[in-house]
Amino acid sequence: MPQQNNPSPRGTYQKIADQIRLHIEANPQITELPTATDIMTEHNVSRGLALRAMRALRDEGIAEPVSGGRWQVIRDHAPPSRPLHEQLAEVITRDNLQAGDPFPSSTELMARFDASRPTLTKALDRLHAHGLVSAARQGKPRIVLAVPGETPAALTVGDLRRALEGLPDDTPLRTAVVVDRESGNAVTLRAANS
Repeated sequence: MPQQNNPSPRGTYQKIADQIRLHIEANPQITELPTATDIMTEHNVSRGLALRAMRALRDEGIAEPVSGGRWQVIRDHAPPSRPLHEQLAEVITRDNLQAGDPFPSSTELMARFDASRPTLTKALDRLHAHGLVSAARQGKPRIVLAVPGETPAALTVGDLRRALEGLPDDTPLRTAVVVDRESGNAVTLRAANS
């Protein structure tokens, strides 16, 4: 087994972390840490030491891991990153949307949050699963079904069906079919006067 010619002295990872911290403080435009490979090459250290330096920066609150094996720099003025579905739920309250209002289009939300369509679709599906917006329908806007943090107003079966299917408010309805997600059983709901 080959041995390393010059083993790293104790505290090397901390010295590397200190150098990276000084570099981040001197350059406010830096948003990501260098990769582990870049640290290994620049400081001539093992991958383990490079990762240990990155973890030291995380422990100090300077950086956090993000998807794809990257590390993002945490700035005092930048809010911590939150899942997209939570940010989308805030759109309802921030834009003063009420139950029954159309939710912004996917195209508008992609530009607003700088997100790809597949990522946005997954986040919107989570909002639908939580009962905040209606399901996606081609050519139809999603409808706000509930405002986060508020008790939903009582809806009739017809109101619920019209909102989910995008039908005009004056369309007379007597039944709606609801599918239980756990069992897959369909239940037909009928208006009390039918």
